Amino acid sequence: MTIVCLVRHGETDWNARGKIQGKTDIPLNEAGVQQAAQCGAYLSDSNWDLIVTSPLQRARRTAEIINETLDLPLIEMEEFAEKHFGDAEGLTYEERALTFPDRHYPNQEDSELFAERLAQGLKIINDRYKEQRVLLVSHGGVINAILGELSDGEIGSGKTRLLNACLSHIHFHEDNWIIRNYNQISHLEKTVSKR
Repeated sequence: MTIVCLVRHGETDWNARGKIQGKTDIPLNEAGVQQAAQCGAYLSDSNWDLIVTSPLQRARRTAEIINETLDLPLIEMEEFAEKHFGDAEGLTYEERALTFPDRHYPNQEDSELFAERLAQGLKIINDRYKEQRVLLVSHGGVINAILGELSDGEIGSGKTRLLNACLSHIHFHEDNWIIRNYNQISHLEKTVSKR
């Protein structure tokens, strides 16, 4: 059975301010670094085979900090980069609601192509790392899209608010990906951004 633990990256200043990031490459803030370290400490209690990460620095840095504890092969996969939200990137929720009340953001990545990219990424993981335990460090939009697809829309995009550095587990069994749990945060201590 291939097991994947989906790890949302640690907090950034844009997360703290409620700004949508998408492909805008924002670094972790101090709280995000602490969250990544807490993930690493928690995940060290289990056996993992490798870490796959989005190339965007907030995910890549989260993966690197986790890997300071685990010391695993670290592989970047473009398939798991965040969705491009076009003209909405950098706007807060309130600004987006005022500017784009229909939630159609000009120049954003097509949702079907985004879903195809993620499905292809999961196929690559299952083909290359079959029967292995994989940590996949990515983004809220990516993880929610995966959860939405696997749950037939019961959870995920538009329904589930994933917290920074949360863990969600899926596994491949009898030709299907199955959700074991999602948005787990018991491993996180309260972190406070210092600005």
